[in-house]
Amino acid sequence: MPELNIEALQKLCDDKSVIWSVHALKRLQERGIYRDDVFNAIHTGKIIEQYPDSYPYPACLVLGVSTNNEYLHIVAGCNGDVVCIVTAYFPDSDKFESDSQTRKEK
Repeated sequence: MPELNIEALQKLCDDKSVIWSVHALKRLQERGIYRDDVFNAIHTGKIIEQYPDSYPYPACLVLGVSTNNEYLHIVAGCNGDVVCIVTAYFPDSDKFESDSQTRKEK
């Protein structure tokens, strides 16, 4: 399957073709992130990592901004028909550079 692209994710979000994993819903609640934040991040975002071997669908890491203009990472899988939100979190400055998209070396 080819790499995921942000335009396809945005269109599926517009069409409300979205599945929320139980893990994602739990993490959003724990982290004070709303579904609108996730949609906003996907619509303002760009794909910064690809996970082609992810199960059950190829996935990617999107960097976008929440409705409060905070950087937000979204892990989303896609089979071409639906987007599956795997998790969402605010980038950790211990793991990512100040641009919130470059992983720090271990």
